[in-house]
Amino acid sequence: MSAWRAAGLNYIQYSNIAAKLVRRALKVELRAEAARRDESFVRFTPWKDGKPITEK
Repeated sequence: MSAWRAAGLNYIQYSNIAAKLVRRALKVELRAEAARRDESFVRFTPWKDGKPITEK
């Protein structure tokens, strides 16, 4: 069994924690650029009959 699974985490949670720790360990001048990667945006597109529905 994986250590992250034994700790009660799923892979996404484990991956997010590891990424944050790596970003914190970076040199100050590189940290700001890496912090921007911490933000994520999700966009949902509804589909019907195999084609995306565009909202107007």
